[in-house]
Amino acid sequence: MSTYVSMRYREITCATAAALITLLLSATFVQSTSAPPGAHAWPVVFVQIEPQNAWFGQPEPAVLVD
Repeated sequence: MSTYVSMRYREITCATAAALITLLLSATFVQSTSAPPGAHAWPVVFVQIEPQNAWFGQPEPAVLVD
């Protein structure tokens, strides 16, 4: 094989390995964060979310005063 073909083969192999590792890590992250802490992923647990009537910690947005 020529150097060019050898380099391309190595680059494709490394790119494929990097994509596979990234895919596996992404799948692991999604699977580990799919359920709230302390709950098991199977069976699926549904959590009811209450609507927020105000901003987090503030009843209204902050106002800048001169």
